[in-house]
Amino acid sequence: MKIKKTDHMQYMDGMEAIESDFMEKVLTAMKEYDYDQYSSRDVETALNKAQLSIEDYAAILSPAAMPYLEDMARKATAETRKHFGNSVSLFTPLYIANYCENQCVYCGFSITNKINRATLSMQEAEDELKAIAATGLKEILFLTGESRLKSGVEYIGETIKLATKYFSTIGIEIYPLNTEEYAFLHSCGADFVSVYQETYNTDTYELVHLRGSKRSFPYRFHAQERALLGGLRGVAFGALLGLDDFRKDAFAAGLHALLIQQKYPHAEISFSTPRLRPYINNAENNSKDVHEKQLLQVMLAYRLFMPYAGITISTRERAGFRDHVIGMVATKMSAGVSVGVGGHSEEQKGDEQFEISDERNVKEVHQMIRSKGLQPVFTDYIRV
Repeated sequence: MKIKKTDHMQYMDGMEAIESDFMEKVLTAMKEYDYDQYSSRDVETALNKAQLSIEDYAAILSPAAMPYLEDMARKATAETRKHFGNSVSLFTPLYIANYCENQCVYCGFSITNKINRATLSMQEAEDELKAIAATGLKEILFLTGESRLKSGVEYIGETIKLATKYFSTIGIEIYPLNTEEYAFLHSCGADFVSVYQETYNTDTYELVHLRGSKRSFPYRFHAQERALLGGLRGVAFGALLGLDDFRKDAFAAGLHALLIQQKYPHAEISFSTPRLRPYINNAENNSKDVHEKQLLQVMLAYRLFMPYAGITISTRERAGFRDHVIGMVATKMSAGVSVGVGGHSEEQKGDEQFEISDERNVKEVHQMIRSKGLQPVFTDYIRV
């Protein structure tokens, strides 16, 4: 196969560039971040502070902080209760298409991976939305592969309009857009945008994104800022843990989110902590040195660095781990998940992006949250 090699640090035709120096700041700080220089004393100093500095954040993400996970967990639990009470929000993703024009070496939707591809018709999308709404959920997250041809902005906008009939909160996790396109989807009813940088290491980014629009690192990096300029009220950050050095990637994601929060104080900020998962035709795709302890450290560090930020735990993780981190650090979790196209009202139409670990339905997750003395929340927002 002939691959057109484009410069991964350049914008492609039609990609909007905005005035911002955040990428340079984040990449410079990440390059200088030497996590091995931190000691137990640095960690203890950070944990004794009411508000952590960037240097403190660097310390609690370091290997020196691993023996302090219990201390971090106690402090994180207190911060979570202070800012979120005992509530845990519930949502579910709906994949409306799995066509993709990118070749990414770690993803089941990669254009070269031979899977069943599909796009939901409007009737199929509405059937899915009705089936999900019948479970009681009021928040939904739309996902697609990254194909402007098969799942264009107009198509996504129409499905969002349908969703406003059934859901009070609508998120999108699709390909990065220009500001006016985000504004259009916001006018259709979208509230939140999730864009994960996958890795902030530009060299690794080039190696794992072989072709397609996703290959442009800076366009993806500035997506959250364009979304906020387009009127969205919240944006999510994260790195795909295990794709590169997870400590540096988590450090960069936290700093990226902080800079956005400082510039756009009205924005609702959240983090996700996805780890690599196996997918069809690649059962060996795992998150290497990011085990549950390391994943927990990253989540705790996010909470202590930005106590008011939401943190989502997905069904990529096993049920026991998800149950353990709600209330302590995670404030939102998915339930009744299908990661294929459709699959809620009828048999799924297209293959999955990756394997999930927690297959519990909404009722089972709801009961689990209540059993821990926490409050499952379907909605905290009224659409007007």
